[in-house]
Order: sequence, then C-alpha cells, then structure tokens
Amino acid sequence: MSNGNAFVIGATGQIGRAAVRALAADGWQVRAASRHGARDERWPEDVRTVTVDREDDAALAAALGDGCDVLLDCVAYGARHAGQLLGLADRIGSAVVISSCSVYRDEQDRSFDTQDEPDGFPEFPVPIPESQPTVPPSEDTYSTAKVALEQELLGAGDRLPTTLLRAGAIHGPYSPLPREAYFIKRVLDGRPVRILAHGGASRFHPVHVDNLAELIRLAARRPGSRALDAGDPQAPTVAEIAAAVDSAMGATSELITIDGEPPRPGLGQTPWSTPRPVVLDMSAAERELGYRAATGYVESLPETVEWTARQLADGRDWTLAFPLMAKAYAPPRDLFDYATEDAWLAESGRGGLGGLGGR
Repeated sequence: MSNGNAFVIGATGQIGRAAVRALAADGWQVRAASRHGARDERWPEDVRTVTVDREDDAALAAALGDGCDVLLDCVAYGARHAGQLLGLADRIGSAVVISSCSVYRDEQDRSFDTQDEPDGFPEFPVPIPESQPTVPPSEDTYSTAKVALEQELLGAGDRLPTTLLRAGAIHGPYSPLPREAYFIKRVLDGRPVRILAHGGASRFHPVHVDNLAELIRLAARRPGSRALDAGDPQAPTVAEIAAAVDSAMGATSELITIDGEPPRPGLGQTPWSTPRPVVLDMSAAERELGYRAATGYVESLPETVEWTARQLADGRDWTLAFPLMAKAYAPPRDLFDYATEDAWLAESGRGGLGGLGGR
C-alpha cells in the first residue's frame, strides 16, 4: 500500500541514494530529482528520475508539477532555498530537510566557525540537545547559512511542516568527503603508525547514511515542525575508528597518541579530531519519531571501506578522487603529510612498527 508520493531533491548524492531506497521500500511513490537525472542501480524500477537544477526556480516548480505528499531536500542551504521551498508550500504536504550539527554554539559563543582560533573550539554538553543555542543566521558561513535555512522553515511551520535533521559526521558509500579515507589511505600506503592528537580520545558523532535514511522515512510518516539531531547509536573515539578501519582491512598498525594539540600543524589531526567531544542527543528522535538505528558504526564500516578504497585504487591521487575533501583539508591541514609525520617520529624516537614506510 502506498504512503503517497515523495519528491527528493539531490537524489543521487550520498544521502539521497539511501533515502530514495528507504522511502521506496516503505511504500512511497518516489520521484528522484537531480541535475543529471541519473538513477542508482539499487533503486526499484518504479522510482522515477527527474532532471532538474534546483537553482532554477521555474524548473524546480515545473518538475514538482501538481506537488507531493512529502518533499526531501538533501542539498538545501541558506535563506534562498528556504524561500524557494516556501514558495511551493501549497503543493507540498510536508518536508524533510538536511541540516547540520555545525549550527550549534556554546555558552561562550564558540562554534565550529571559531574552532581555529586560540581556545576557539566549543565546549558542548554531552550529549548536545536540540535546545542548545545556535549561531546567528546569515549567509557568511556554512553553519550560519544552515541556521538561516532552519529559521525560515521553522517560522513557517503552519504553511509547510518541516523536519530538519541536524546531521553529525556523515559516513557511508558515495561520500564526497569520506573521513574514513584518512585511515584507509594509510593502510593502502603501508603506513605502520597512526598518530593521533588529543590522546586519540576525540569524539565527533558520526551518522551513517542508512540511519539518516531511517530518520527521513520516519519523519515522512510523522510530519511536524521541528529540528532533530541525527547520529549513530555510538559515538566512537578517533582511536576506536582507526582500529575499526584497520580491522576491516585486515591491517595492523601502532597507535601513537599526543596529549593535547598537535605539536606541528596538522600532525595527528584527523577529520574527527577535536579537543572537546561533539556527541548528539538522540532521545528526541527516539521519542518523537520512534527512531531506532538501522546500523552502527562498526557494522557499517566494511561497505564504506570497500567503496572508498575502490576510489583510491591503483594509486589514484586522493585530491582527484575527492576534490571536496582536498579543499576542506588544504594545507596547513594536509591529511597525508607523511614527511612531517616521519620527521616527528624520528626526532621523538617513536619509529613505529617495522620502521617507516609508505608512499
């Protein structure tokens, strides 16, 4: 029995692929919209693909046609996109929109936007509830634009009930920014050590795309105007993530931890490395949606590792494989600065297993 029809913007991205699959399996008639009108091989045949550039207001309105019972927007950003959706509100039953946990700030107004300043990393409660203050809305940064998006949509809940999902560190196949590549490439390159700042104890709450898809599925069934955290059932430490990737790839490495901040720029600084924990509170999603995770970090890792390693096969340049990741972690935060690692290891007399190596 059909739940109605769903329209997905950004359907061929990392989140969209999994969400279309979940919605279709739950009985929705899905139209999967993307710039190239492509389809995922794992989608059912009755999923209809739509070619549309969401930046073209007229084209999006035409693609939406008579409307939908639920609209999922995987790529909304800023007040303009909020206005675009609200302009179509009379044709949309309810919406689910992807936001980010980067919207939060602490009581000293520290946020992800201030993290590179001295003592600028926020000190959040553990776990972070949705009632935690957010940064001011603006178009200045990714985080502030997400808040602008949120506030516009939540303020118009009577016109368009919208569930905003504040995602943690998204992981899974098809990622444009696969954090796991930090350890996967080290295995492929034969690096014998894993150097981790902050004692290897950093926690940045991950969320697998299948768990996001489950939250989307549940929110589609239970429309409302709300913001909810989106995370996995566990928030592993970066040392646990390193060990899990090694295990998934049948590798062995030596863990070397550094207390506190990196002694040199970027040394031991992974995509999860934070001086203070970022852990999301999933109790509201459990209470309001009946959410139960579809998978956990370790259980989901083999598929992520296999897909990511395939993109790096035959020594492919990682900056070409993942240009968005290369832009996000440009020098002095080079993710694979082996020369700096080797120099520090030699000077500190901590050479690792079997000497240094890799390419």
